[in-house]
Amino acid sequence: MENIRIQDDLYTYVNQETIDKLVIPDDKPIAGGFAELADGVEKIMMDEFEAMSANGSYPNEYIKRACELYAIVKDADRKEKHGITPALKLLSALDEIKEIKDFSAMYKTLSLKGIPTPINIGVETDMKNTKQHLVYIQGAGVILPDASYYKPEMAEQKAQLIGIWTNVAKMVMAKTDLSNEDQEKYVNDALAFDEILGGLVKSSEEWSKYVEMYNPMDTDKVKEMLSTLDLDLILNDLFGSVPSTIVVTEPRFFGAFANVLSTENLEIYKHWAYVTGLLKSCSFLSEELRDMGGMYSRAIMGVAKMQSIEKFAYNLASGMYSEPVGIYYGEKYFGEEAKKDITEIVYQIIDTYKDRITTNEILGEETKEKAILKLSKMGVKMGYPDKVRAVYDKLVFNAEDSLLDIMVSLKAVRELDALSKLDKPTEPENWAMPGHMVNACYDPFVNDITFPAAILQAPFYSLKQTRSENLGGIGAVIGHEISHAFDSNGAKCDENGNINDWWTADDFKRFEAKVQQMIEQFDGIELPWGKVNGAFIVSENMADNGGMSVTLDIMSKTEGVSFEEYFCNWARVWCKKGRPEYLKLLLSVDVHGPSVLRANMPPRNFSEWYSTFDVKETDKMYIAPEKRIVIW
Repeated sequence: MENIRIQDDLYTYVNQETIDKLVIPDDKPIAGGFAELADGVEKIMMDEFEAMSANGSYPNEYIKRACELYAIVKDADRKEKHGITPALKLLSALDEIKEIKDFSAMYKTLSLKGIPTPINIGVETDMKNTKQHLVYIQGAGVILPDASYYKPEMAEQKAQLIGIWTNVAKMVMAKTDLSNEDQEKYVNDALAFDEILGGLVKSSEEWSKYVEMYNPMDTDKVKEMLSTLDLDLILNDLFGSVPSTIVVTEPRFFGAFANVLSTENLEIYKHWAYVTGLLKSCSFLSEELRDMGGMYSRAIMGVAKMQSIEKFAYNLASGMYSEPVGIYYGEKYFGEEAKKDITEIVYQIIDTYKDRITTNEILGEETKEKAILKLSKMGVKMGYPDKVRAVYDKLVFNAEDSLLDIMVSLKAVRELDALSKLDKPTEPENWAMPGHMVNACYDPFVNDITFPAAILQAPFYSLKQTRSENLGGIGAVIGHEISHAFDSNGAKCDENGNINDWWTADDFKRFEAKVQQMIEQFDGIELPWGKVNGAFIVSENMADNGGMSVTLDIMSKTEGVSFEEYFCNWARVWCKKGRPEYLKLLLSVDVHGPSVLRANMPPRNFSEWYSTFDVKETDKMYIAPEKRIVIW
């Protein structure tokens, strides 16, 4: 590009022409990159849903139900007929809570109906024994995007967002049968209860240290923390017995629980649950209410208009039946030749990672052996699963019901299924992502990587791209996901996914020094929309660094490759254009760094960047050799 040198700004050099042409849709906060591929998959599958519905011909019962739900959501007249009544009927369950003891008796009902509660009880993998499940408990969600917004330094931004939320809440509450005086009181009480929550719940930065959520406690100890409730009654309702151990994910929140839900706070809790529950229900009511209910989240992201009824219907239906929809997409649109090729790349990266571990300067021999064992045992899920999980057989609904009632019933089926897993072994063969999702992940508690079919397309991957481009795209992303096994969180889990201290003390000390260097490399960088928090995004930055190091290693051992193509495609996959409000929001809630930094920061840590483009000290993308970080 004119006036832009690649040595000064790789991201802009590669992407500016594309960014200039990108138009962010009115109903979205972002365009380009992952979003563009997701939009393409969405269009393909919407056309599929329309064609199948028109023909009345479906590949299986699951897709038939997804298409039936799609048709119901699209029927604006049907939803208009039901109006706000289904939500008022749903929320009437709160009337049963006259005293604090009634909350415990009603907890299961509230949870299955999706009515907000200050405690959320579920079943998850035991992080220290990943073959079994444990009960986990966490606190409530807050009105603002993140707990960090409740800090004094965020007062101005907080006031602005609370003002928007209050206006939206009042508009929706005006549609209820409550008096004007009660509407005002309910909204004010909801804000008062939210203020209590905001000072206690975890921030996104705290949640990003996911190993720290593992705080198993004797149930008797948890009962002391939740002394205002009858926890035995709640647990017996959910599980038919009282488990001996509960994982408390938010000790600060539950340590202060007597100040959260008490006889004195019962009324403001009920009003908070009513108002926030009503706003949550709006998506499944009339189009007018869907529009109203979405105003706050759209304002946070800078989005002008709500999603079309067709797109909303598709996303709702394909989300509820995600696994069968993903399998259908994968079988039809993801070829075996591509699957074979991409799988070979995965195992080449894993083998290269093993080689790099053997010469790593951080690790001693004992720790190296365990790291290589972890790589040897790493599972690979590529494309889409072989079969649909049994829970989807239970996801049936009465087409005569209101959309809200249908969604509540389907979500309750999923919740009951999850609760029923407590005394059953875990199922590591389950997929974390469906085949039609444009994303990828590493699961630390299974020790596997998942690459859905939908991400395996250009610019990430294509049989038509060169090996250099594919290594700079999907190769580096695969390396990124593998690197999560050894990031600031994943390093604390062993080859079976169990939290386990498998490092020697000296090795881990050297590793933590590298983590700190990575934090400092990003921390405090000023962007037009805000300042970067290096600690919050460190695990993803470590994974980017690892993905690049391992694929550059492969590049150096492969004949006929082009490092220029590699680096340019690396930058290309992060190309996106976002609304300023949304980009600002991401700094607080997204563990991934801003795209421009993901493109521009990792290359400057590697000698290949300097030799490929003759980068000199006077260039902006230069880092002195002693400040370059290569961890794996």
